[in-house]
Amino acid sequence: MTTPPPTSASTFAINERNRVRRLPARGNYDRDTIYPIVDESLICHVGFVQDDQPIVIPTIHARIGDTIYFHGAPASRLLKLAADGAKVCVTCTLLDGLVLARSAFHSSMNYRSAVLFGVGRLVTDYDEQWAVMKAITEHVAKGRWDEVRYATEKEAQSTKFVAVEIESASAKIRTGPPKDDEEDYALPIWAGVLPLALTPSAPIADPLLTSGIAVPASVSQYRR
Repeated sequence: MTTPPPTSASTFAINERNRVRRLPARGNYDRDTIYPIVDESLICHVGFVQDDQPIVIPTIHARIGDTIYFHGAPASRLLKLAADGAKVCVTCTLLDGLVLARSAFHSSMNYRSAVLFGVGRLVTDYDEQWAVMKAITEHVAKGRWDEVRYATEKEAQSTKFVAVEIESASAKIRTGPPKDDEEDYALPIWAGVLPLALTPSAPIADPLLTSGIAVPASVSQYRR
């Protein structure tokens, strides 16, 4: 199996690509901060340039070490370009709350975001393909891989996997209450934070589900 390069340091070097310019105090370059954001995000957005046209595609992903993976049909333009070694930018965002200030200007959001940069490559190693398939399945619902039928060879061959080695990255995080102008604190306006979270509702069984099949742990105990 082709394995991702080992992590050589806990922190990404700051460069012109990953430097947080707006409110740099919110920036963070530690893998231990960046990677949990990537892993918790169900969907990422991948940006690339095709024929001088910037394009951003939402997609499912999974991370193994210092590599982030995507999958899809062979006709996917994202996968085609990434497989040809295109430079890509990957973003992940988690919304933690609405920051409601006394003024519209200072209203904001509490969030955790990560921006990753790297170059794509096509995954051709058989063992790595299966490792990625498992990682993506587990990324969506932890424990699901051991509950489902594995892909057939035909299904696996109809799917393309692309890897992007993470060359540089940064996180940007906002937490805490509103920060109003000093003279606005006396205004009779409610201010504070409305927390938000991804919370699963009661599962809805497939109408064609055979009776008597219990809800598995990957569903009943689902959490990000």
